[in-house]
Amino acid sequence: MEVNRRVGSLRFLVLGLSTSFVLLSLMVKHLGKSIMKYYFQVKNVSIHSDNSTLELLQKGNFTVVAAIAASIKS
Repeated sequence: MEVNRRVGSLRFLVLGLSTSFVLLSLMVKHLGKSIMKYYFQVKNVSIHSDNSTLELLQKGNFTVVAAIAASIKS
């Protein structure tokens, strides 16, 4: 009789803890996404072509373009 109580209590313990773990993990996953979206919003950043390599090539700054290409290769 004593063994059946212990087995039953262990089953109840495992069932309860696993259920709470699954529910809490789902809640954290859902809330984590919404919190990240709220506080860390993606900002639209416009990229200006003021110092692009194509513009530098068109202006005749070949040494600057060569320096950029050498730094990228290394």
